[in-house]
Amino acid sequence: MATCRATQTLTPADENNIFRAFNIARNAHSDTRRKSGELYIFHPLAVAMIAVKEVGLGPIAVICALLHDVVEDTDITLDALRAIFGDRVARIVDGVTKIDKATMIAEQNDDFSSQAENYRKILLAMCDDAYVIFLKLCDRLHNMRTLGSMKDTKKLAISSETQYLYIPLAHRLGLYNIKTELDDLVMQYTNPDKYAEIAGKISQSVGTELKLKECFTAPIRELLDQNGFHYTVKSRVKSVYSCWKKMQNKGVQFDEIFDLYAMRIILDIPGSDTMSDEELRKIEKEECFKVYALITGLFRPQPTRFRDWITTPKNNGYESLHTTVMSPIGRWVEVQIRTTRMDRIAEKGMAAHFLYKEAHPDEPVQQSPVEQWLGQIRTSLEDPNKNALDLVEEFKETLYTKEIYIFTPKGETIKLPSRSTVLDFAYAIHSELGEHCIGAKVNARVVPIGYRLHSGEQVQVLTSQKTFPNEEWLKEAQTQRAKDHIKDYLRNEKKQYYDAGEEKLRAFLEKSKLTLTSERTARMRLYFNIDNDIELYYRIATGDITEEAMKQCFHLTRSKPQLLFLQPYQELFGSDDKGKRSPLTQGPITTSPFLADSKYDNLETQPAPCCKPVQGDRVIGIVSDNRIMVHRTNCPNAIHEMSTHEDRIVRVRWRPGEKIAFLTGITITAIDRKGLLQQLTRIISEDMDLNMRAITLETSEGIVHGLIMLYVHNLGSLDQLIESIRAIEGVEQVQRV
Repeated sequence: MATCRATQTLTPADENNIFRAFNIARNAHSDTRRKSGELYIFHPLAVAMIAVKEVGLGPIAVICALLHDVVEDTDITLDALRAIFGDRVARIVDGVTKIDKATMIAEQNDDFSSQAENYRKILLAMCDDAYVIFLKLCDRLHNMRTLGSMKDTKKLAISSETQYLYIPLAHRLGLYNIKTELDDLVMQYTNPDKYAEIAGKISQSVGTELKLKECFTAPIRELLDQNGFHYTVKSRVKSVYSCWKKMQNKGVQFDEIFDLYAMRIILDIPGSDTMSDEELRKIEKEECFKVYALITGLFRPQPTRFRDWITTPKNNGYESLHTTVMSPIGRWVEVQIRTTRMDRIAEKGMAAHFLYKEAHPDEPVQQSPVEQWLGQIRTSLEDPNKNALDLVEEFKETLYTKEIYIFTPKGETIKLPSRSTVLDFAYAIHSELGEHCIGAKVNARVVPIGYRLHSGEQVQVLTSQKTFPNEEWLKEAQTQRAKDHIKDYLRNEKKQYYDAGEEKLRAFLEKSKLTLTSERTARMRLYFNIDNDIELYYRIATGDITEEAMKQCFHLTRSKPQLLFLQPYQELFGSDDKGKRSPLTQGPITTSPFLADSKYDNLETQPAPCCKPVQGDRVIGIVSDNRIMVHRTNCPNAIHEMSTHEDRIVRVRWRPGEKIAFLTGITITAIDRKGLLQQLTRIISEDMDLNMRAITLETSEGIVHGLIMLYVHNLGSLDQLIESIRAIEGVEQVQRV
């Protein structure tokens, strides 16, 4: 209550409703404790505090935060809440409440995801009232802060779900402080070793930060004072996750991150309360650029690091000037220049816009970019013909993706996600135009359907009535809209084969003295890895699934015995052309280096080829096609699976006491010089005693780019190898694949 009163005016009715909500929640959760052992009521209280203090929401949000779990976890109904607090509170609480699993009808295919169904419910509710997602983010932030009491698989599932949906949402809504903290919390559970390493290096840089305040901040303050500016100065050190992301994307070491430190100058514009919106924005822009000119006159700027988000704000409304300048101690420092209004939007995101609308209900307020975005996705989310996973993927596509602006021949503007192709543009205009697209004229130059468009290009779609979508088009399309139209067309085409395929399967089963049942078609879908009956009958009708294959599916014939290998270790454990064992495979062979929970003993475990885990990596198992694929915990594919199919997660650990070689790879960027290859092979083969499978080096303009595939025994030897190669003269970057 004290925090609420510090930021806004509460009416007696607001205060009464907040106390009433607290009492209802306290009584409803009175017999419940969290995994940590504390009383459950502390969780809704913490969520309410985050909503007020960190997002800046008002009394409605506090009431809903206190009540957000009572419908899901207790006997209190939505109707009861509606009778006490009104429709809006009931609607928001319903929006943040998970679907009761008992009411779900699980489809007989791998596409069904209870998590995705819950995402769809939340997103639909969010379209009606943005407070739903604000509260879900507050709820998720507190859950992540208190995740330590959960079992390991649950920690990874919740972290993956957070990274999959909630972090992109926080980014899109401009809640950067929440996004940054969630990024760091997720990394603590998915990549704890690297998190601890980078956090330690950041803590060691405290002395540098103090020096910067003396030699960098002080002169800027003096300059701003001399020119009569009213301002506030804040500083920050880059977060652990942001540092790690930059190290991965740029291939640099921690010491090479030049924007580790940032300074924020927040200008107060005198008389802003009496100005019109247009006049205020004009003066804000002028004042920010004046400060920019003063700072770049004092310190040398980095030309490639200037960003003007005032002239062209980000999609979520973010406005600021960014520049990076060289400090007197030889460190690059990012300087952000903005006004008080811009800072409020940057700190509170789009919550600031919605709060302003509620505080001034009679004043016409321009629709925010996020409201326009919510309006665009509402129709798509309500489409009953799309499964929840496809809808969530389509929605996620709009979160991080930058946008490009394409012109039609008549000069109309079409907005598309970056990386969109001619095919995406055609479908964005009209589905029929997309179905018959054969290419386009881009700035009067003919290009194919897969040509990637760039902002500002003028595009004229070329069509032919003899052209229709095919499977290859799915590789060319980038937007979910285009992919959905192509899939719908192909599905309708395949429906024509439904009866023929069904009749062919029925005849086969009758000949084998079996009857056609839903259980048998489900078994075939699982065996042939097919999502639906339409695709199954299409493949049977066209002969893609033969009678021999169907006999093997139903065990009506004996297949020849085969020796199965784990794919990444096929060369390691296999035989050579003469039938002799490779020298690496002498001695007893273990079928798998992993141990899974005992209830999964009947499933084969194998390393995932996407992330190639080696002994020492933190790993997690994902059940897929009657086997367990073992991924690194920070593998993007594993994160996607854990965030949409939590029920497939399996706790997996390394088999102790076994020395097995694992295939992995490293990439190298170096200055080309004589003897580089010789040094590399000496370190790998002689110093480290490792076996190489392949080495590829390419030289371009004096720079060598290389890929080395080799066998290592554990993570320690891989890290040691990377450090040894990094120490070679001229080597700029070394990264694990």
